[in-house]
Amino acid sequence: MPRNHPPVSIIGVPTDVGAGHQGARMGPEALRIAGLVGALQARGVDVIDRGNVDGPRNPWQPPVEGYRHLDEVVAWNRALLEASAAELRAGRMPVVLGGDHSLAMGSIMAVANHCREQGRKLRVLWLDAHSDFNTSRVTPSGNIHGMPVACLCGIGPAALTGLGGHAPAIVPQQVKQIGIRSVDQDEKRLVKEHGLDIYDMRFIDEVGMKRVMEQALDGLDDDTHVHVSFDVDFLDPAIAPGTGTTVPGGVNYREAQLVMEMIADTGRMGSLDVVEVSPALDDRNVTAELAVDLVESLFGKSTLMRD
Repeated sequence: MPRNHPPVSIIGVPTDVGAGHQGARMGPEALRIAGLVGALQARGVDVIDRGNVDGPRNPWQPPVEGYRHLDEVVAWNRALLEASAAELRAGRMPVVLGGDHSLAMGSIMAVANHCREQGRKLRVLWLDAHSDFNTSRVTPSGNIHGMPVACLCGIGPAALTGLGGHAPAIVPQQVKQIGIRSVDQDEKRLVKEHGLDIYDMRFIDEVGMKRVMEQALDGLDDDTHVHVSFDVDFLDPAIAPGTGTTVPGGVNYREAQLVMEMIADTGRMGSLDVVEVSPALDDRNVTAELAVDLVESLFGKSTLMRD
């Protein structure tokens, strides 16, 4: 039987102020051109494209006191937080099109506040090559797209950690990270110290993706809101070249489909980010098209009809 999904609101966030490469600002249009709205409508989902939130341009400046473009990152995340919160209040599912992964702060803070108001539990599935748990002290680049999970967990500048009005927005135990294969040396100590639940590529190779997802999804119930934050560098660059921070040895097509199908099977996804699509680095928009294909699977596309 087809699963009933809540109505979806598409929110574009065309910025790369948090990234070390310019280009992710074009991601929302690449995903639209790849047919995201039509693909969801074809699955019977009620979709409204709200267009793009607005924010400051990328000044492309060096770090100041350990952070690149902090004011700009705050502005974009505040705008997204407000836009996502409005959709959640209206009973709609925000599907956020990035943009770089720093925008997950505004996206997830809105969801975390919504869950607190509703008395619901939150599970964040972070699909990424990177754990994004850096701080200004351990990253030489100062790029904030490497810091959103740390900031969400209360580690970072007050302008970001307190943006949602509740710091920390989440605790590390609410996050399950899948596909990780690039963690800075000092960052390794941080994630261990804070007990982040990371399913890296070695573990995936050892036990298989089915078992990984069973563990990552364990304990979900009717009272759990699942937020999926999908960075396309989660995927192996052989199939998804259009992103600024490719890392070899990533998740292959079949594994990625299984991840999305198993999330869909829970029926618990309530919000989604799709980030770091950079069409300037892509080959004929194949990365955006693959991302749309995988989002379809999150909304129930599978080879056969399943119970």
